[in-house]
Amino acid sequence: MARQRGGGTARQRGGGTARQRGGGTARQRGGGTARQRGGGTARSRRRGWLLAAVLVIAVAVPVGLFLGRDGSGHASFLPAAGGPAPSGTPSPSATRATLTPRQLAGERVIWSYSGLTPPDSLLTAIGKGEVAGVIFFSDNVSSIAQVRRVADRLQAAARKSPLAKPLLLLTDQEGGEIRRLPGEPNQSAKQIGQASDPTAAAKAAGTGAAATLSKAGLNVNLAPVLDVYRSPGDLMDQYGRSYSSDPDRVAKLGSTFVTAQAAGGVLATAKHFPGLGSAGADQNTDEVPVTLNTTAAQLRSIDEKPYQRAIAAGVPLVMASWATYPALDPQHPAGMSHTVIANELRGRLGFHGVTVTDALEAGALKSYGDTGHRALAAAAAGMDLLLCSGRDPAQGADAVTALAAGYQDGSLDRSDFTAAGDRVTALRDGLG
Repeated sequence: MARQRGGGTARQRGGGTARQRGGGTARQRGGGTARQRGGGTARSRRRGWLLAAVLVIAVAVPVGLFLGRDGSGHASFLPAAGGPAPSGTPSPSATRATLTPRQLAGERVIWSYSGLTPPDSLLTAIGKGEVAGVIFFSDNVSSIAQVRRVADRLQAAARKSPLAKPLLLLTDQEGGEIRRLPGEPNQSAKQIGQASDPTAAAKAAGTGAAATLSKAGLNVNLAPVLDVYRSPGDLMDQYGRSYSSDPDRVAKLGSTFVTAQAAGGVLATAKHFPGLGSAGADQNTDEVPVTLNTTAAQLRSIDEKPYQRAIAAGVPLVMASWATYPALDPQHPAGMSHTVIANELRGRLGFHGVTVTDALEAGALKSYGDTGHRALAAAAAGMDLLLCSGRDPAQGADAVTALAAGYQDGSLDRSDFTAAGDRVTALRDGLG
């Protein structure tokens, strides 16, 4: 919420009530009754002018420190640049100051496993503080109650870890065919887009997704898909994963889903930035390298348009695509491109939340080495969370090892590393 992001209420940011900031009541500040002050002498008047000056300074300093101008020129409260956090509310980086390089790296890695029971290796890694979260797939699920028991067990292990913060527990509950848990949303994005009242359908889907995940003890949904499909039967249309070929409709329905799901206490993830809508039926980044020769103008007016509205709606996470977009960066897939993540997503669109990769084991990354190499390339590009979804805890451990080494040897910028960790930690703090 704005209140949380701003560091507390105005009263907290200003250092207490006006009475507290001014150092007591008027009577206390003025040194007693009129009779005690000397009954209106010149000395008393000089003291009165001095008191007035002190009060002006007392009010002006907090205002000068905290009032600024937002992008539209309106006055707004701003944190003091570079200043310390208020007493009792340490910054995220301060709470992580004693962590080892492996623990710092682990705060950026999502792990996975196969089967219905989390292995001891995963539980051990959680206890050591080397896991930011866990993603669930269909083979991890037999029922909502079973997933809830597993989620509770994972969170119990996290509470005993050095950071002692809730884990991010994720799944893909888009709706329609793409559902890992039994339950809502039943409609696919395509069905929602074709409904008689699409907005109401999108709201119901977001509400239903939140209810399903909450019952299972999960807190992050890798949805909605904001891809704007181009032709019937293409990659995003054939499984009903796109709301529409109209970017305005996708923007409206996607942001409605985000807002409704947030109201149910589950975090949304907009995907796959900057967009897979132009991908043909056989251009699946899970399987093969994909290059999308969409112009920059088309990307910005069509594919990225839904992200503008989702960001305005407060979407907390954005997943990057593994496709390559020569109009933006001909050399790297989006999730490994500093140009796409730092310049386009954060710079041009103003996204300040958490970025997450698509699957690190994706076929699109065949030429990018092993898990460690892929993790380093994505982190260097500005990806905060790395999704190790190969159903093998060893994959998560390899990513942690690579990030820790990059942090220690300087191949990953430490200030960027810290900023990424802070964003993830703040996200986890919000889970309660």
